[in-house]
Amino acid sequence: MNSKAVRRLLRVIIPLAILFWLVPWIAGIFIVCGLIDFARHKRFDSALIAKYFSGNGLLTWVLSPVNLLFDLISKRHHYRMQLSEFPDEERAEIEEMLQVFKDRQDEILTDLKARMGDKRRGMVFYRWYDEQGDQSIPEFNRDFKYIKTIGVSLFNGQEKTSLHFGPLRLTIRLLYNMTTRQSDEVFIEVNGEKHFWHDDPLFIFDDTIQHRSVNGEDGLRACVFVDVLRPSAFTGLQNVCVKIFNVLLSGINRVFYKNWDMLNKKQDGAAPAAGE
Repeated sequence: MNSKAVRRLLRVIIPLAILFWLVPWIAGIFIVCGLIDFARHKRFDSALIAKYFSGNGLLTWVLSPVNLLFDLISKRHHYRMQLSEFPDEERAEIEEMLQVFKDRQDEILTDLKARMGDKRRGMVFYRWYDEQGDQSIPEFNRDFKYIKTIGVSLFNGQEKTSLHFGPLRLTIRLLYNMTTRQSDEVFIEVNGEKHFWHDDPLFIFDDTIQHRSVNGEDGLRACVFVDVLRPSAFTGLQNVCVKIFNVLLSGINRVFYKNWDMLNKKQDGAAPAAGE
């Protein structure tokens, strides 16, 4: 184990030991919830354990009691979902949003390519946790009941993310690839399994499971990403939680997206959208 890994481990062990000494039952809750949450992965190895409990999955572990509560009030699913599994009203809202991207695909890609230039990774947010971001697509400048975030991520050639975890399971992540091509070098990998975009441009998954995105080709890869409420009988409570976590996470979301260039157009009199 190298010195960086040791320091990272100590940053977890020392506070946890202090918490055990001061309030052992709270420390016990975090340990038990973390183990239950971690067990959703189908494979277990030292690298995955280290990343979840002391690396970029640390916030996912910290939020594991909350995420497990959301599991209790939401429809059960594996780490992947199909669009057909959503209730009719929610599915209709998702399909209407996706149709905008399909109808205006050429226009949107031309605009985003111009903004992207030679940047390695770019990101634009049309909505972020119910707040308006880039307003260049009028159809997204309205309130949504189930859709909470709408954006597009862009990779230039030979670009990829590292394996990482999303922090919160209040929503589920929907991806739609707008630049599909016949290549096994352009994919998303979740829980050790690869999904190739040429097989299906639509992919819906639990992003608190370890995953990465890869563009192994030289061309641009543009992927719509949407955070949508998990199917539940407690939609009102979920929407309240969205507002709460929008405030709580707004100060640290730039940590997650520090390697991305924000491509949002700033509106007159409007604050820039929180970014990845």
